[in-house]
Amino acid sequence: MRFSLITLGCDKNTVDSERIAGVLVEHGGEYVEDPAQAEVLLVNTCAFIDPAKEESIEMLLEAARFKDSGQLKALIAVGCLVERYRQELVQSLPEVDLFIGLKDLHQLVPQLMRGLLDGRERRHPGARLPVGGLRHTSYLKISEGCDHKCAFCAIPIWRGRHRSFDAEPLVQEARALEARGVVELNLVAQDLAHYGRDLDESLQLHDLLRRLLDATEIPWFRLLYIYSAGLRQPLVELMAGEERLLPYIDMPIQHASDRMLRLMRRPERAARLREKIAWLRSEVPDLTLRTTVVVGFPGESDDDFDELLAFMDDVRFEHLGAFAFSPQPGTPGAEMPDQVPESIKMERLALISEHQRAIVAGINQVLIGRELELLIDRCGEARRRGQALEIDGMTHIDASEIELAPGDLVHATITAADDADLWALPHAVTRPAPPAFKKSEPVAIDMGSAWGR
Repeated sequence: MRFSLITLGCDKNTVDSERIAGVLVEHGGEYVEDPAQAEVLLVNTCAFIDPAKEESIEMLLEAARFKDSGQLKALIAVGCLVERYRQELVQSLPEVDLFIGLKDLHQLVPQLMRGLLDGRERRHPGARLPVGGLRHTSYLKISEGCDHKCAFCAIPIWRGRHRSFDAEPLVQEARALEARGVVELNLVAQDLAHYGRDLDESLQLHDLLRRLLDATEIPWFRLLYIYSAGLRQPLVELMAGEERLLPYIDMPIQHASDRMLRLMRRPERAARLREKIAWLRSEVPDLTLRTTVVVGFPGESDDDFDELLAFMDDVRFEHLGAFAFSPQPGTPGAEMPDQVPESIKMERLALISEHQRAIVAGINQVLIGRELELLIDRCGEARRRGQALEIDGMTHIDASEIELAPGDLVHATITAADDADLWALPHAVTRPAPPAFKKSEPVAIDMGSAWGR
């Protein structure tokens, strides 16, 4: 069986897709990058906000055309959109042959290849096959689900309550990824700070990080998506003292008006956020902070929006992602009065993006002349420690005088900057990229082959 995968949505979906691919390869499947060559095509869907839902449906309809123009025999929809809207999708998309939600991923192979799985359950979902993208950077999903009750978010509805994966399989997974050439490992979850709270042993995020650091030589570990309320002294001390744990924190604040934070059911208020950010910057040298904000939540006034802009001016996040509120069925925000008109949402989204670009331009100008460590992604493209893949811009690198390969770590001087990217001149490779590896073999985790429920 030749299969291919199309992944939509967040980095956590990327990990899910790699695990799906790993299980299929373990049971005789052959992964092909070109969907036109696939007999089975899986689309891992997203249901975060309305544009993501629309993109998923459009991609399924587009993928169905391979039944006529390619070799496709079966189109499978998996993931978040299916978990949320299975019945509606079954009725409206006859082009799709099989719908598998998040909670039923362990049934994927039995439905394709009857009787080959033993049906065992466990916390960790098992092997992964890297599909698409870069080979020197990867993601380690350390937990599933979310216990937060934010008024705008439907993720807990389909991903369920927070569940931590056991530490030892995560260490095995990290070591296997390192053996395949990964030099940057990004830890992901709905909230990294919740890791370990549901395990029997006394284990927290900083304990897991210590184990991962001790068990591998991966030079870059990055934390993506951690609530500010969960940032505690042991974790901050580890980041300040461990060079391989990048001084980078992705902490979504969502707003900075106390009135809006209460309506959004967020755990902290603006004053506490200011204190937390000041503390983090004082403890961790060269810290990069990324955040996410939502504009146009029900009841948001001009004054609330101005408070958010003023907060941005005060704390100066190095990176900020902004979204317009999209009411999701089943969430409190969808039922609230005083819904903000779409035109005002779009106006505020444009204003906040422009505001952040001006902040980033100032931050980047200060970097000109500094010598920084860069990770080479592609020919002419690199990232500094404070730039996460695909979301934080890039560093354009002049490789005319030095031979560079994806996965190399180099020292370089920043020569120019704008409101998004940097430009750099490399001096020397400080750590060559690991040897190339075969992408057709899964990252093995010695735990059987069933998908954990």
